[in-house]
Amino acid sequence: MNASARLTARLRRRSGNAFLLVLTLCLLVPSLFAQDWIKTGTGLGVEKVRLAVSDFKASASDAQSTALLKTFNDTLWNDLDNSGVVELVSKSFYPLQVPGQPSEVNFIAWNAPPPNAAMLAFGNLAAAPDKLTIQGWLYDVKNTASPQVLGKQYADAPTEDAARLIAHKFADEIIMRLGGGIAGICESKIYFVSDRSGHKEIWVMDYDGSNQRQITQLGSTALSPRVSPDGSRIAFSSLTKTGWEIMMYSLDLNRMVSFPRVGGTNLSPAWSGDGLKLAFSSSRGGGPQIYVSDASGGNARRLTNNKGPDVSPVWNRKTGAQIAFVSGQTGLPQVYTMEADGTNQQRVTDQGYAVSPAWAPNGQFLSLAWIRKYGPGEPGSRDIYLMDIASKQWVQLTHDGGANDSPSWSPDGRHIVFQSSRSGKEEIWMMLADGTKTRQLTFTGRNTQPNWSWK
Repeated sequence: MNASARLTARLRRRSGNAFLLVLTLCLLVPSLFAQDWIKTGTGLGVEKVRLAVSDFKASASDAQSTALLKTFNDTLWNDLDNSGVVELVSKSFYPLQVPGQPSEVNFIAWNAPPPNAAMLAFGNLAAAPDKLTIQGWLYDVKNTASPQVLGKQYADAPTEDAARLIAHKFADEIIMRLGGGIAGICESKIYFVSDRSGHKEIWVMDYDGSNQRQITQLGSTALSPRVSPDGSRIAFSSLTKTGWEIMMYSLDLNRMVSFPRVGGTNLSPAWSGDGLKLAFSSSRGGGPQIYVSDASGGNARRLTNNKGPDVSPVWNRKTGAQIAFVSGQTGLPQVYTMEADGTNQQRVTDQGYAVSPAWAPNGQFLSLAWIRKYGPGEPGSRDIYLMDIASKQWVQLTHDGGANDSPSWSPDGRHIVFQSSRSGKEEIWMMLADGTKTRQLTFTGRNTQPNWSWK
């Protein structure tokens, strides 16, 4: 065999080996990605865009502009920092001259070390006695030929609430463009139970904990608020003269609206993804079982008929075809799933004490509160877990002590809000869905059972 033939043979052998290597990697990569997916829950393991967020410039230096500018800049930074889709460049790396207009952008100063930014958000604010105007841009500073990714102008009343709302809107625009087209959550709401008024009432706050205000004024005990998919109503349980009943509050009318009262103990309502049905637990036929009714409370039908109590139903909002719930049919409470008609009931937790399931928007994951080692002498604590329903793989998200319960997913599937006693009393906390960037949202009274709006 001549030299040319020998070289050709070696190349063929190497090509074959390379093919085998590629084939092996193709078989391995899905399992590796699956492991990363269960670790993060939301694909947060992907590389994040390196973003610089320049403080916006004010057109005047009066006290009104200064206050509004601080509110806007702080809110925009916090929104993007909480988003889970960008890596913010530390302001200590920023150039001395920051832009307020596109003509003032020094591309080299931003895309070279030390900032080494891929994207730059910047803009300006003008406050008049009757009007607040904010202009904002998002630039790809590594693309000098066509850098503009986003340009927006907003106008509103010259108030801090308006400045905060505009910051939320601009942050959501940025997040959608840098986060794969998924809408941001900065304008979403969190509903929860608080006793700070002397009774357990339903409250609401912005996603970041600001603007907390009381909704119900029942003077009794309200539990398990669940906002409808269109954001128009809140279903919840309340202790009345006749017992625990499902009640309904209209956010459009700002008042209670009628809902059938049937006696027995009625708890933990949950909306279907289309907003046309409610699942809930009721003892109207004996022990607590799962029922489904129309959104108005009519045509209730029983789905479960188990020995132990069945409570806390939650719909798979992605498919509308499954319901997760908690059952005590084997002793300690465990999480189960079933079809929306009550068939094919399957236990998904294998031990301990498991409650408060919440289905992720993508329909793939359940979050839940779980004491995996439960009983006398066991060192278990109640933590938030994430479970892949198909594989039954799970990962523990909280590790910081206290009792952690009542997880609820953000509309973008990147965040989870939950209650925790880690600070000494029950408060509402938020984290990314991989368990990082934990942040306390409430500080007054005892605050529990958070429920994130659908949008």
